[in-house]
Amino acid sequence: MTEAVHSIVREVFGSGASVPFSARLPGGASRETWALDVLDGDERHELILRLDSPGAALEAGGSLASEATLMRAAAGTGVPVPRIVAADRSYILMTRVAGETIPRRILRDAAYADARPRLAAQCGEALAAIHRMPLSALPSAAASGGPLAPTASGDPLRQWREVLDQIGEPHPVFELAFRRLAATRPPHSRPSVVHGDFRNGNLIVGPEGIRAVLDWELAHAGDPVEDLGWLCVKAWRFGSPLPVGGFGDYDDLITAYEKAGGRPVDGDALRWWETFGVLKWGVICVMQTMRHLRGGARSVELAAIGRRVCENEWDLLRLLG
Repeated sequence: MTEAVHSIVREVFGSGASVPFSARLPGGASRETWALDVLDGDERHELILRLDSPGAALEAGGSLASEATLMRAAAGTGVPVPRIVAADRSYILMTRVAGETIPRRILRDAAYADARPRLAAQCGEALAAIHRMPLSALPSAAASGGPLAPTASGDPLRQWREVLDQIGEPHPVFELAFRRLAATRPPHSRPSVVHGDFRNGNLIVGPEGIRAVLDWELAHAGDPVEDLGWLCVKAWRFGSPLPVGGFGDYDDLITAYEKAGGRPVDGDALRWWETFGVLKWGVICVMQTMRHLRGGARSVELAAIGRRVCENEWDLLRLLG
């Protein structure tokens, strides 16, 4: 365990606190994630610590602090999230929520058999709560339409159009999708807080269902149906025929969302945002593959993502057809 971890524990719990268990969790190049048990007198705290790696440049305003603000606001509207114990520009310390995040286990293991039929409706309820969050919970850049990590413009279609142009690779199916989506864009909706990456894989699930919503770094102001469409992208079904995260149907999601106070969902708008989500994921797959091919980060994993490009092209043709 690094001195930075010890320092944060002492800062939050006092010099008498001890750490009988710590383990760095896999993943993350610019940030570290640790599972910790902290003993504070007779009280034991099971925690997760996320912190910037040594030498990592802090984003303006401190994105980890911004995430903590968002998660506190989410808890206030009823979104299931880990409780924030402490946060600063460089770290978030939160409670450790037991459960499963690996989608294939959630979709197949017997332990989650009772949860699976409930998950689409629970997602609808959680998304309705997210979309009730005040826009003031977002940092200024995200409140104007961009995600926490600064990107091109507040128009998501133009943003990803610019990303594909910068890659410089010909992808005719993506070009067709951009043109079709531009011509069929749904009416503008009053902006709300959008999670930005609400999907199977960013949920902690127990035998009873959703226990926590994770990964808030892409939150921004936008059309709430964006979140519903992203959840329905085929990549997040992991081989299941069910369209909502691999565990439910559109009606389960929409009915629960509207019943929980979400705005009425237009079917054509949901299909538009689902198609946009497939297109966005396809462009991301190209980006990741180019990182490997152009030497930015030599990785078998990044190289393998290249095969996902044609899968997304096929999915787009089916949706556009």
